[in-house]
Amino acid sequence: MLLPELRQEVWRCNLELPKNDLVKMTSGNVSGRDPASGLVVIKPSGIAYDHLTPENMVVVDLDGQVIEGDLLPSVDTVSHLYIYKHRSDIHGMVHTHSIYACIFAVLNKPIPATLTSCGLIGGHVPLGGYYPPLADGKIGEEMVRVIGDSLAVVMKNHGVFTIGATPSQATRVAVEVEDLAKVSYFAMLYGEPSILTDAQIEVMVNQYKHNYGQVRRSKPHFDRGTPEG
Repeated sequence: MLLPELRQEVWRCNLELPKNDLVKMTSGNVSGRDPASGLVVIKPSGIAYDHLTPENMVVVDLDGQVIEGDLLPSVDTVSHLYIYKHRSDIHGMVHTHSIYACIFAVLNKPIPATLTSCGLIGGHVPLGGYYPPLADGKIGEEMVRVIGDSLAVVMKNHGVFTIGATPSQATRVAVEVEDLAKVSYFAMLYGEPSILTDAQIEVMVNQYKHNYGQVRRSKPHFDRGTPEG
């Protein structure tokens, strides 16, 4: 079986989507690209999450040809492959229809940077144009056009796509996007949300990039600016 470790990671990340209430039934998907071979592991199309196994993940090449697997790959495969072809730094991608992020999708608004946790995403979540799922790579093309330094984009009248250096990172970003959208939505019901400035966002992006998690340090580091969590 090809790419057993990547299969395991992609399978596990797919299971995180319904666990975190980011998808319903069979919608949504996670993929990962193997840096060495360039092959991509992705969720099969239309299969319920509780029926997924590492073995029934589908392996495709960057041209979309199935290299290993008995099931058809996700209908969003073309969009995933477009990103991988045009972003050599990206090796994980997630698509969800999470409720609060989709509210912004149907309002045709970006998701604002209202919380410090936006540093994990890269700031606000930009808005992409509308294209149907089978639009021959148009979604991927639009993502590359609008995403900039962000790790997420909300597509008009559709849903959310997130990217990362690994499938696990892209999945974490998908969870953070929904939390950010939920807080922003409820804040908008009561007034005008306070939005972080570009300078504040830059600080948080750098904090999460360099000071968050089990990073190596020469001495204990207890700066007040270290992100929570």
